[in-house]
Amino acid sequence: MDYALLGSFPKACIGGNSWRRENLKKICLSGSYTAVRVSRCREWDILQTYCSVGFLHPQQHLKHHNIGTKENSTSYRRHKTFLVNATAGHPLDSEPGAYNAENIWNTIINATDAFYRFSRPHTVIGTALSIVSVSLLAVQNLSDFSPLFFTGVLEAVVAALFMNIYIVGLNQLSDIDIDKVNKPYLPLASGEYSVVTGIMIVTSFAILSFWLGWIVGSWPLVWALFISFVLGTAYSINVPLLRWKRFAVVAAMCILAVRAVIVQLAFFLHIQTHVYKRPAAFSRPLIFATAFMSFFSVVIALFKDIPDIDGDKIFGIRSFTVRLGQERVFWICIWLLQMAYGVAILVGASSSFMLSKCITVLGHAILASILWSQAKSVDLTSKAAITAFYMFIWKLFYAEYLLIPLVR
Repeated sequence: MDYALLGSFPKACIGGNSWRRENLKKICLSGSYTAVRVSRCREWDILQTYCSVGFLHPQQHLKHHNIGTKENSTSYRRHKTFLVNATAGHPLDSEPGAYNAENIWNTIINATDAFYRFSRPHTVIGTALSIVSVSLLAVQNLSDFSPLFFTGVLEAVVAALFMNIYIVGLNQLSDIDIDKVNKPYLPLASGEYSVVTGIMIVTSFAILSFWLGWIVGSWPLVWALFISFVLGTAYSINVPLLRWKRFAVVAAMCILAVRAVIVQLAFFLHIQTHVYKRPAAFSRPLIFATAFMSFFSVVIALFKDIPDIDGDKIFGIRSFTVRLGQERVFWICIWLLQMAYGVAILVGASSSFMLSKCITVLGHAILASILWSQAKSVDLTSKAAITAFYMFIWKLFYAEYLLIPLVR
């Protein structure tokens, strides 16, 4: 493609009179010679079409002036649009508005995709599902399914999701260099988000989370948000005495405290005491859920570092995977989950409700079998295979929260 001057177009109209040349200069662009990138062949075609249909001869123009003023004005605008679109490389029959709409739509899609990756959707799903599941443990009869219950659950889920985005966002802000090695697809690591953008997002969501908790007025909810905020910040932020993720045991305890203890107890008490106005009581299903999810949270804390071993080694993160090796940590995680499923089968078998007994025993037995079958086929030399299996563990996490409300 060559640079062509729109101001040179009239010279190509050989045989045209000065009136046509002067008007063509004016219509092509109101300013003086403006450079656009367009092929010479395309320039000539545009010009030829324009000269042949764009204007009437001056005599004809005067003749039809009284009856064609409106039509000629419309023709002027149409041909001006035609010429600008053509020289800009747009299809000749398109309007600029179509391109603006398309660009806006693409911008929206890209922004949504970036935020989707930034929010770490597998943690968002896990948080929402766990709160709904634990809230159901407070339900004692069908009449408990009231608008008040659903409102209480929604308040808890939204506030917790805001805090979840703060925690995972802060972790990404603190791990930009590590994520360039381990997770280059994340927005901060890839450069889609600037550090300032990341700070604005996490700050906004932390404020929104605390604001909603305060508006709701539920102390179990407020304490859940506050403790999650403190532990999530201490886990990630790179200041003296903090950044607890550097220490394998402390990092695992942070995740266990939030995923196993805070989620189960605080959100159950939010429904039990704030929504239903009942005294706090720790039921058998709640104790089971807390114990089982303690195993699962430890597994998630250990397994998440297996695919990240390269970046952790480079930046001095002494995870269990760095210390013990990928294969050993992998099988520790598998056996911990199998133990948890074994305990769940025993708890289900001891239930006095036949339906609960059948579903919990059969459900946990199936999940344990699927886990063992999948674990034996994982290629531990492939980061993609290990990452896929980590996402599979999160699916088992989701499935457990579908079974927990049925434990009675």
